[in-house]
Amino acid sequence: MKITVQKSIIENILIHVQPFLEKKDTSQITSHVLINVSNSKLTIRATDYEIGLLISTEKVNIINEGNVTANGKKLLDIVRILKDAEINLEVKNDTLYISQSHSNFKLPTFSYGEFPLFPSYIEKSRILIDSQSLIESLKKITPSIDTNNPKFELNGALIDIKENSINFASTDTRRLAVVNIDNQNSNQLSIIIPKKAIIEIQKLFFDNIELYYDETSLIIHSNEYTFFTKLINGKFPEYSRIIPKEISKTLTLPKAKMIESIKQITTISTDVKITFLENLITFESLSDDNIEAKTEINYTTGFSSAFVIAINSKYLLDFLNTINGLEFNIGLNESNLPFVLSEGNFKTVVMPIVI
Repeated sequence: MKITVQKSIIENILIHVQPFLEKKDTSQITSHVLINVSNSKLTIRATDYEIGLLISTEKVNIINEGNVTANGKKLLDIVRILKDAEINLEVKNDTLYISQSHSNFKLPTFSYGEFPLFPSYIEKSRILIDSQSLIESLKKITPSIDTNNPKFELNGALIDIKENSINFASTDTRRLAVVNIDNQNSNQLSIIIPKKAIIEIQKLFFDNIELYYDETSLIIHSNEYTFFTKLINGKFPEYSRIIPKEISKTLTLPKAKMIESIKQITTISTDVKITFLENLITFESLSDDNIEAKTEINYTTGFSSAFVIAINSKYLLDFLNTINGLEFNIGLNESNLPFVLSEGNFKTVVMPIVI
């Protein structure tokens, strides 16, 4: 294999594949990228077995076709320190040589035949969904996905595809986030996507994507990238049962004023007590230390007597920072029962702090 390629092109590709590499054990082939040069294209793959990314470009000068692996992090480090000009890559005696002008580097390689295979999207079932709706929905539910939960299914998000709609759901057991979008589907299924994959999907894709799936994998294909993730094998909680069927009191609240007030309290405590009075909403810190933060906003709530809830401020701020509107709704029953934050097709059910 022998090619010349502009620094900016290969650097951009190598930056994008970094999250897909094995970082801790460089003896593993998954710490390497697989470089393939054929059919007038340069293709680079990276995978840690759980997720993977393939990027292709025709903006390359091919002298000899071929394949090679190289440590993905070290190759990026070398490319980064070179000048903004063409870089030469050449394989000799199972070693990758990188050169530019008077600068020369070489990296050891693994046998490219041992590199993990990528699943193909050819002949797989397809999910028809608007790409913008997909990305916006995943963005809203991402903060509620748990991390390192022994129940593996909670470390991912559910995509629940029904005949006329798709529900996206995630929970960390203290809150549940659900987005519902109208969507006509020929196949009905439920899949659980790992959190790491969901974060990378939001970085990579914006429009014109195709989604394919089988029992073990989800594949997303666009003009620039082909991405895959292993699916989580498990049963997601019956999320529809967690959403309160009846709400005693619904308030429409101003997003900006709520964020400002809550952030003032979080200088002292992450736990906040909110009191709804007839024409006033007060915010107080809940802290064991002998310190206090308190603020209030003038707002007509319609409550004839004080109604108090205590919450982890992170849950409320996560919700408010992902919605687009200037206002949102809060649905309340009793102080010690779950309450519902909502805007449009997005709901978050939150367990309050019992005080």
